[in-house]
Amino acid sequence: MFRRKASSQHEQGNDAVQAESKVKELKSAIGPLSGHNAQYCTDACFRRYLEARNWNLEKSKKMLEETLKWRSAYKPEDIRWHEIASEGVTGKVYRACFHDRLGRSVLILRPGKQNTTSIDNQIRHLVYLIENAILNLPDNQEQMSWLIDFTGWSLSNNPPIKSARDTINILQNHYPERLGIAFLYNPPRIFEAFWKIVKYFLDAKTFQKVKFVYPKNKDSVELMRSLFDEENLPAEFGGKATLQYDHEEFSKLMTQDDEKSAALWGLNDNKTQQIDNGHINSAEVAPEPLSVTPLST
Repeated sequence: MFRRKASSQHEQGNDAVQAESKVKELKSAIGPLSGHNAQYCTDACFRRYLEARNWNLEKSKKMLEETLKWRSAYKPEDIRWHEIASEGVTGKVYRACFHDRLGRSVLILRPGKQNTTSIDNQIRHLVYLIENAILNLPDNQEQMSWLIDFTGWSLSNNPPIKSARDTINILQNHYPERLGIAFLYNPPRIFEAFWKIVKYFLDAKTFQKVKFVYPKNKDSVELMRSLFDEENLPAEFGGKATLQYDHEEFSKLMTQDDEKSAALWGLNDNKTQQIDNGHINSAEVAPEPLSVTPLST
């Protein structure tokens, strides 16, 4: 269903009607929702889960129910920057200050900058930044782009297979259709052995979104530049911009976004995080009301 591109406006209209019907079916199958579950399950959310399971109602229902259980236990919307800031000191993962040409949020991943050993904390850090990338999407966009820089990467700082598998599972199963594309820029030859194992954890849809880019491969470079303004793209990815990660400034930005997220989810946070000479400290304050737009899931 919906696999063939419509060849006329009439067929496109039919596809839209069928999609809307499927959304209603899934919504009915899931049943009444409340609290954060109701806020999470927008029509756009239902469509993403249907798309991820090729519009199969039962498979989509099972997938979404598992996500709701995961979110209830893991509480990704409750994570605050000060809880995982130590993971971000080296800038191994962070949200870029630019979007791609389609308006998608961009996460920059630099596995060679790994600075901790706790897999659970590393995954929590990534989940926080995925949520943050979604928080900063424009109204007409639902996906993000990943840029992966292999500078400094080696087998010694390579993530364990379990970490890679768990990360992929969370991305595929609980953030379906959120990844638009992932560019792996100039990975070293020794990465091939790791990739031969990891790629089997990817479903077909995710696999198609992973693109290898090599400076000497014109086609791969052109694909990347078709989605990124060369002036914004850091030199580490073949662009003209200077890649600079300032942990103190990024912490300030994330603290501001924490306030936006708390207001968006209706959380009554009774403290904000103050940045003092690069250190994050808690301070009891009265929460201020923020004007925010509805969550785009």
